[in-house]
Amino acid sequence: MNIRILLEKRERDTLSAYACRSEQSAGRRVEEEPCSVRTSFQHDRDRILHCKSFRRLKYKTQVFLSPEGDHYRTRLTHTLEVSQIARTVARALALNEDLTEAIALGHDLGHTPFGHAGERVLDLLVPGGFRHVRQSLRVVDVLEKEGAGLNLTAEVRDGILRHSKGRGPLLGGPAGSLAATLEGQIVRLADVIAYVNHDLDDAMRAALVLPGEVPAWIVATLGVSHSRRINTMVRDMIQWSLAADGSAVGLSPAVVEALSALRDWLFEHVYQARTVHEDFVKGSRILRELFGYFVENPDRLEIHGGHRLAGDIPEVSVADFIAGMTDRFAINLYHQIFLPRPWKAL
Repeated sequence: MNIRILLEKRERDTLSAYACRSEQSAGRRVEEEPCSVRTSFQHDRDRILHCKSFRRLKYKTQVFLSPEGDHYRTRLTHTLEVSQIARTVARALALNEDLTEAIALGHDLGHTPFGHAGERVLDLLVPGGFRHVRQSLRVVDVLEKEGAGLNLTAEVRDGILRHSKGRGPLLGGPAGSLAATLEGQIVRLADVIAYVNHDLDDAMRAALVLPGEVPAWIVATLGVSHSRRINTMVRDMIQWSLAADGSAVGLSPAVVEALSALRDWLFEHVYQARTVHEDFVKGSRILRELFGYFVENPDRLEIHGGHRLAGDIPEVSVADFIAGMTDRFAINLYHQIFLPRPWKAL
């Protein structure tokens, strides 16, 4: 019995007319025999979940650099929260939950150590610039599995590439900026819903901001607690999308305004706060000096765990290596290369 065929029939029978069905996928970059027990999107999800880059997210900064507290978010817990939010919305809209989950789990695989500070450093140093969305796609296409990549479906790759909006508008955007599937568009909104809520929660845990400092009108619109804000935004996305007959994904104007304002408030009071910024400056210096060292000494790259793919210039190979580092690996490697070791007598 071919379980995949039964699952594909279940998708045909139960999913919305606007859902992306796995049997209608545009396919993989390299054709391969389909799995007999999983749909193509389930297979993609599993490949991402078991890859090395996913495991390294555990030790990559979300906001607080290399946090020692057990309850601060990392890039991995952020990814899991995005996945949970996105899956809830996809299920409510009868969209493809497996596709949604695969995109969510893979969306930050190419993120640098030290959060967006690391991304900004590489963007200045790499010819042609550096963006973590492009790097995430590069991870799944060519860097994982010793250069073979994960060979994901076109729909998952598209969702990964188009998940980020930076500080741009939450809805809409330039032509081609949105994912081709509604599932990918859900992840795009789930990403910002997740990070504004958990970053605020972590900032309060660190006493960086106090609950009463968040503008009252934002609290009145979104909610006073982490769980209430999540509930408000998820319900709003579901209700707005259902009102659009399920053919679009979005948020109500009131929630978009409050969410955008909260995001901007966090940039001013958390991400650019002196204590957080000082750590990011230090992290940036570490990555900048490591980058310069390996560009000047490309023969040292593989000794320390990097690789150079055929046809890549040294700067790209070094960027691949640095972007894949965890915070603690980058710090330890910096110590090893640049700081003297105490002399030990024989």
